[in-house]
Amino acid sequence: MLIPHDTRIALDMVVDLVNTAPESEATDRLADVDALYGFVQDHSVSGVERLSAGDLLGVQGVRSRFAEIFAAPDARSAAELVNQLVAAAGTTPQLTDHDGYDWHVHYFAPGASVADHLAADGGMALAFIVVTGEQERLRRCEAPDCGRAFVDLSRNRSRRYCDSRTCGNRLHVAAYRARRKEAAG
Repeated sequence: MLIPHDTRIALDMVVDLVNTAPESEATDRLADVDALYGFVQDHSVSGVERLSAGDLLGVQGVRSRFAEIFAAPDARSAAELVNQLVAAAGTTPQLTDHDGYDWHVHYFAPGASVADHLAADGGMALAFIVVTGEQERLRRCEAPDCGRAFVDLSRNRSRRYCDSRTCGNRLHVAAYRARRKEAAG
C-alpha cells in the first residue's frame, strides 16, 4: 500500500493520540496542558505556539472521535465519522513545504486551533485509508492485556499486535513455551 509521507505522519499521530487515552494505558497520558505540549512537540505539529485548558479539552474530544473511527464496524460507519470530524474542523486544503518536509497537503485552516489542526489532518489521513478500501487496517492490538491502536501496513493485512509493548513477542514466547511443555509432558 503506497501512502504519501504526510499521510503516514498523520496516521502515526492519530495512533499515538488514540493511545494516550486511559483505555489504552493505566493513566491518561494527555491529562494536562504540559502533556499536550509534549505531544505537539513530539509530533512536530506546526503553527502551535500557546496551549490552554480549552485546547486540551478539544484535543481530548478529537482523540475520542479518532477512537470511534478505529472501532467502526464497517467502512460506511467509519466514513460517516470521518466526514463529521473533518467538517467540524473546517478544512481548508493547502500545499506547503516547511520544516524540511517536501511538498505536502495541510487540511486545517490557517489559525486553526490545535484540535482542529489534528482533526483535519488526522481525519483526512483516515479518509485516505477508508477511500482505498482499507478500513480494516485500523486495528486494536489482540494481546489480552493491551488493546492499543495501530494501523496495519503489512502487505497481507496480517498484523495482530502493536509494536509499542512487544505484545507479539510475549505471546509468541508464551505459545512456544506451552508447546515445549506439552511436548515434554
